[in-house]
Amino acid sequence: MITRGFLSAAIIMILVAACNTATDTNGETMETKEEWQSLLDSNSLKGWHRYNQPDSIAKAWSVTDGVLYLDASQKNEWQSRDGGDIVYDEDFGNFHLQMEWKISPGGNSGIMFFVQEDTAYGYPWLTGPEMQVLDNEGHADGKIIKHRSGDLYDLISCSTETVKPVGEWNLAEIISKNDTLTFMLNGTQVVQTPLWDTSWQTMIAGSKFKDMPDFGKFKSGRISLQDHGNDVWFRNIRIKKF
Repeated sequence: MITRGFLSAAIIMILVAACNTATDTNGETMETKEEWQSLLDSNSLKGWHRYNQPDSIAKAWSVTDGVLYLDASQKNEWQSRDGGDIVYDEDFGNFHLQMEWKISPGGNSGIMFFVQEDTAYGYPWLTGPEMQVLDNEGHADGKIIKHRSGDLYDLISCSTETVKPVGEWNLAEIISKNDTLTFMLNGTQVVQTPLWDTSWQTMIAGSKFKDMPDFGKFKSGRISLQDHGNDVWFRNIRIKKF
């Protein structure tokens, strides 16, 4: 026979377990949500710096109400004046990165990963692969295979195009796990490839990165957001380590 005290204790345990796995508005359990690390402060660039300049703030980038914005109205050659590519302070290896982005008409940007900071490299793309961010219809790169939004830039085209019209928010996900790279765009898997094997090396050898000896060879590095001289916005930047 189950006693009243035992039954009450069992009910309490069930209620506690239910609270521990309660879902938020995105359908994630709270346990899952706690594993995510936010990479964006609500109103500052805390945690981000100009590539290869850890003490430098790129003033063309700003954060307001959780939205990171690059103001590219003033130019410095092909990038923004007082802008440049920015990187997060921490290295990541196996990870699941999520963020939302939207691009200006005719705009171009990118999300890079495994980026190495060293004076031997002038730009993040000399070491870090990139998920392309682009106005496919308004930018010349939209006519180039492997240069469209969601592509593993210059290496693999999206298996299907799920990018939204220019000016709308897109959900990008980059997952590096078990020596496999996966791209998701707006909830759909668009790219998947092994990392660092013979096929990876062959693919790089047939790309524009073939003369960059350290491109794509690192198994951990920084997350970088690209200044390609066009206005771009990012929000809800978060990462989960494996």
